[in-house]
Amino acid sequence: MGVEPVEALRRIAYLLERAHEPSYRVRAFRGAADLIASLPRDELAQKARSGTLTTLPGIGKVTALVIEEALRGEVPIYLRRMEATEDVPLDEATAALRAALKGDLHTHSDWSDGGSPIREMAEAARSLGHEYLALTDHSPRLKVANGLSAERLLTQLDEVARLNKELAPFRILTGIEVDILDDGSLDQAPELLERLDVVVASVHSKLRMDRVDMTRRMVAAIADPLVDVLGHCTGRIVQAGGVRGGLRPESEFDAALVFDACVAYDVAVEINSRPERLDPPKRLLRLAVEAGCRFAIDSDAHAPGQLAWQPNGCERAARSGIGPEQIVNTLDVTDLLAWTGSH
Repeated sequence: MGVEPVEALRRIAYLLERAHEPSYRVRAFRGAADLIASLPRDELAQKARSGTLTTLPGIGKVTALVIEEALRGEVPIYLRRMEATEDVPLDEATAALRAALKGDLHTHSDWSDGGSPIREMAEAARSLGHEYLALTDHSPRLKVANGLSAERLLTQLDEVARLNKELAPFRILTGIEVDILDDGSLDQAPELLERLDVVVASVHSKLRMDRVDMTRRMVAAIADPLVDVLGHCTGRIVQAGGVRGGLRPESEFDAALVFDACVAYDVAVEINSRPERLDPPKRLLRLAVEAGCRFAIDSDAHAPGQLAWQPNGCERAARSGIGPEQIVNTLDVTDLLAWTGSH
């Protein structure tokens, strides 16, 4: 059974993202898909017959061949090869955790520093079997990530409401990855945060702050009743070339005190599944388990294919003995929103 050219190109981009391939390769396929999506099929077919697809901006030999094969009703060879080399099966404990997940609570769209529209992120999440996806674009201070001003966030809420009518019963949860400011306050107006379904709070600046000051800063944010999830708590980068570039050491803080605060204020500790983050490290993850924390296993996806990275977090959770009952995104959407709304 064949596949449409746009679908084939986007599926290849998704699989490349999942495999953590260089971003320029992903951009080539996703850009080609965006280009031909706006062309009449007859015009596309005519160019394929005449061998002139590569005259289109951004269409090279490889993407042209994918288009030509798809137009002939074939599954493109490149796509067949990618599908045949997907990840090996996960072990049973990891697979059980992944099967229990009903959504993802930390994702980014092209409204901030993600690479794809909200709809594409939602449709990819739905294809993975998710019931919901929290859209958590960055807050204003993170200008390098095109953080959302209050006005842009309000506009995004209207867009999400419109998409939810079209995508139901799948649900896009309104949210934010809000910066934890130097004094522990949050980088968005409280009255706006109150309107959101999910608030992930993360440290993105002054990561080398003194240990005592960093602890105080994190605990103050955790104690804020609007916070639901503590994002990538150490801020470390263990693999160069990811969304934030080079390597980065862990921030220093009193982890026992921070995790005790998470328990006291019922804030979930994120198990970040990005291959370059894998945060928190194993020793701190074990400490969080011993403290009695809840967890959120999140992809921190900045592109649709990266939504499939959650098994990275599931494997680390399984190795630490974390069960589904300790993970907030195993809850159905009603119970999840009851939990976030109680903060």
